[in-house]
This record gives sequence, structure tokens and C-alpha cells, in this order.
Amino acid sequence: MLVVIAIGVGLCLIIKTTFTTDILIPAVMVFSVFLISVFTDGYVYGILASIVSVIIVNFAFTFPYFKIDFLIPENITSAIIMIAIAFITCGFTSKIKYQEMLKKESEMEKMRANLLRAVSHDFRTPLTTIYGASSALIENGREFTDEQREKMLRGIQQDSQWLYRMVENLLSITRLDGDIKLIKTPIALDELIDSVLIKFAKRYPDQEVEVNLPDELVIIPMDAILIEQVIINILENAVQHAEGMKNLALNVKCDGDRVVFEIQDDGDGIPEDRLKHLFDGSLLGDSSNEVSADCRQRKNAGIGLSVCATIIKAHGGDISAYNSVEGGAVFRFTLKIEEVTDEQ
Repeated sequence: MLVVIAIGVGLCLIIKTTFTTDILIPAVMVFSVFLISVFTDGYVYGILASIVSVIIVNFAFTFPYFKIDFLIPENITSAIIMIAIAFITCGFTSKIKYQEMLKKESEMEKMRANLLRAVSHDFRTPLTTIYGASSALIENGREFTDEQREKMLRGIQQDSQWLYRMVENLLSITRLDGDIKLIKTPIALDELIDSVLIKFAKRYPDQEVEVNLPDELVIIPMDAILIEQVIINILENAVQHAEGMKNLALNVKCDGDRVVFEIQDDGDGIPEDRLKHLFDGSLLGDSSNEVSADCRQRKNAGIGLSVCATIIKAHGGDISAYNSVEGGAVFRFTLKIEEVTDEQ
């Protein structure tokens, strides 16, 4: 507030000395009050700015100079106009900010509802499979061949992994939807990528990932666990859903004050009707009663990408996806390089 008023006073002094007129001075101070009212919350700063501006104009730029005099009708009118502008502007900006808050809450409620619809019955199917297979192995294990037992155990493992990843994603959304502040710490890019590749290789040992990183040391302030989850979710999405994929690449480059991450595959790409809804959670609202493994994977992909968008947005970055002209899909997100503060 004080900075804006100081700039306004400086402009008034320049106008007075350059044009030797006081006509524009009230307009400059009124504009200063308007700016303060727009960019601050509530009414307090706007009203204070209007009062301070009235006193400054009355004292330094209105005859008699260097004397406060509110008996002159022009001075009273000027004071009333500035205070009225502050009230009106603060009222409009407060209403706009309140509407933005309601819109954000509505979007979050929509995502929560979509998540509930997507997983309400999906949890039961893998749990039933795990329970049934484990019970059969315990009670009648000797009646199965080694091949049958291995198949049942692999089914238990796959369903358990699916449940684990689903819970990870849901917990991340719950964490970021709440009032918990995001704590960023400086992380070396090389360390982040190494950790991601180790975890990804444990899940998909047969899938190679081509990695291209900047030569220089890059330090990024982030919540490393959440950003790891973003990269793993996108890599996993490519493995599970990029039909015809043979090659998978993770490319990272610096672009000004941002670091750009690109995960690219050479599969068949993403259908255009799904491309624009990948990150908004609307793909989760499928009311189908299918409970096949393929259906669960499609829904988990939607949840995973919604989580990615939520995490990147919380970090102040951007995320997008598009089909490459060379074939396949490209997922791109950016993280801003900024100073780390304890309260961030």
C-alpha cells in the first residue's frame, strides 16, 4: 500500500513541477486508491489508502499549501469521492474473489464426487479376488498344480499393486485438497530422476526408459515425493495405455526460469475426444458397471492424471498433453525455479 501511495505522490510531484498544474493530481491519487483496493483483500487497506491520499492531496497539493483544511467544498468533495471509490472497488473485488473461491470449491467437489463414483465399487472387486484366491490356496492348496498356484499368486500380486497405487493417488489428492501447506525443499534433478527410475524399474523391469537431462546441475524446489509420483504416474500410464509402444523417453530441459519435463512414447497416441479431458477429472465419471481389470486400469489412469494435475498446480507449474507429429503421446509439465521459503 505504502509503495503505491509513494509512487502516486512521486507522479504528482512530477506533474506539478512539469506542467505547473494541480488538475491531474486528484486523478492520480484516485487511481492509486483504486489499485490498492483491487490488489488487497477486504476493505481496510482501500479505506486507509483513501484517507491517506485525501490528507496528502489536501496538505501538499491543495491551496492553502502545507496546511490541512477541509472547510473548502472542493476538498470535502475530493475526500468523499476517494472514499466512495475505495468502498465500491473493494466491494466488487471482494465479490469477484468470493465467486472464484466458490468456483474452486465447486471444482474440488466435482473431483471428489467423480473419485467416489470411480472407486466406490472398484475396491470390492480386487479385494474379493485377493480374498477368494488366498482362501482357496490356504484351504485347498494341495489340490492345485504349481502352474495354477503361480497364476493365483500373480493375480493376488497384481490386484494388490493396483490397490496400493490407487490408495497412493487418493491420499495425495486428500493431502493437497486440505489445508496442509506444501513444503518445498531444494532437490537435485539427477537425484530425483534416479529415484524415479529405481522405483519404476521395480514395477516394470522389462520396460526401458531413455533419459535425457541437462548437463549442468539443476536444483528445483519441490515436494520430491509428490513430483516422483507425477513422473511415475505418467510413465505407468504410457506402459498400460500406449498401444503399440516400443520406446519410452523422459526428457528434461531448462527454459528460462522453468524446468520442462516431457515423457514421450511412440504408441498410437491419445484419442482427440479424451485428450482435452485428461486432467480435469471428468473421465472418472463413467457410470459403467464394468469391473474388469482393463476397466479398473482405465479409471486408475484418470485418477492418476488428475493427481498429477493437482500436484503440479500446487507447485505453481503447468501440465499438458498432446499427440506428437511423429506418433505417440507427449506429457509435458513445468516446475518454476524459485527461492525456497519455510512457509511455502
